[in-house]
Amino acid sequence: MAGEGEEDVPRDAKIVKSLLKSMGVEEYEPRVIHQFLEIWYRYVVEVLTDAQVLLELAASRNKIPLPKSIAGPGVPLPPEQDTLLSSNYQLVIPKKSASTEAEETEDDEEMTDPAQSSQEQPQQQQASEFPSQTPQRVSFPLSRRPN
Repeated sequence: MAGEGEEDVPRDAKIVKSLLKSMGVEEYEPRVIHQFLEIWYRYVVEVLTDAQVLLELAASRNKIPLPKSIAGPGVPLPPEQDTLLSSNYQLVIPKKSASTEAEETEDDEEMTDPAQSSQEQPQQQQASEFPSQTPQRVSFPLSRRPN
């Protein structure tokens, strides 16, 4: 515990004692202070070693000069097609092929009455008259509309 010879104690040991006292620890063995000091010193050495490594890394990186800026005042921005701010959506528009439509109409004819199927035949013929197309892929950027 704290006691005699307090003037011979190093400044760091006095700080550890005051920390222990502020936390409400009144009784402790003298080696507790030495253990705290050892942990404290190890941590400081580790931080300073890391700082030295980072200093050397920064010095090697900073040897390469930055390129001169040709642009005028303001923030230079990349071309619009290279920015990630303008959204780009790709949509697939599926179109039914004639073979798929024929299969669906055969299934429908089997399940419906013959009287109803005669009424639906003109509609089915109109649908089959259009040429079948493969799915189309559409790509367009979304940007602000001109006013």
